[in-house]
Amino acid sequence: MNAAATKRPTVVLVHGFWVTPRSWEHWITRYESQGYRVIAPAYPGFEVEVEALNRDTTPIEQVTIPKIVEKIESIIRELDTPPILMGHSAGGAIVQVLMDHGFGAAGVALNSAPTEGVLVAPLSQLKSTFPVLKSLSNRHKAVGLTLDEWTYAFTNTFTSEESLALYQRYHIPASGAILWGSVLANIQPGHQDVWVDYNNDARAPLLFLSGENDHIMPPSVQRSNAKHYKSNTITEIKEYPGRAHLMPAQAGWEEIADYALDWALSHAKVARATATA
Repeated sequence: MNAAATKRPTVVLVHGFWVTPRSWEHWITRYESQGYRVIAPAYPGFEVEVEALNRDTTPIEQVTIPKIVEKIESIIRELDTPPILMGHSAGGAIVQVLMDHGFGAAGVALNSAPTEGVLVAPLSQLKSTFPVLKSLSNRHKAVGLTLDEWTYAFTNTFTSEESLALYQRYHIPASGAILWGSVLANIQPGHQDVWVDYNNDARAPLLFLSGENDHIMPPSVQRSNAKHYKSNTITEIKEYPGRAHLMPAQAGWEEIADYALDWALSHAKVARATATA
């Protein structure tokens, strides 16, 4: 790696549920080709291929949000400079937690799952998560999606051929315990796993990117999440027309990847300049 590349911040990509770091494959290649170091950490126990997790779901049943956050924080602590954080879906909520804990030079949350206190729950979101939430017994299971369920939740604006190919390449079951925990978080006393301090003035700049046609994390969820932040920090939101939930793999993903990185780099510079003024 040349000297110019070493001055660039590391990009950390956090995946969501029902997928693995493989879902970031296009973004990893694009950013690395531009000279960036990219880390796409798997959740604890997910350090195997998609096919292995579909055969043995034990790691999915055992994973927790605190374990995920702890692993990624340990990775970030080993870096020389604060990284750019990007998360998709549940990864977007995890990025918000990481930033609230003081990590990251800037963050981008794509079609993010909500953090604690966001009560907006559109019908399309309820339908997308119904395969898990239809039974309390799923709190102890790893729950997969059928192709039809995947298409509705992740790829509703894709062709049927594209949806099938991505289902076969990316899909794994998700933790019923975590999904049920996110539902109960707003009625249980005390701070839960995806709680953040919306008044944290020390948090780095944060951008929400939303897909107009996202069923599982619709724009109303992103807008509500962003409006919860009352701190004197940069919090912005941008909506992309015609986009579904799986934006990192949807045709035209390059535009979104470039915008996300450009925004994060420019706002990280502003934040550093303000901090040293």
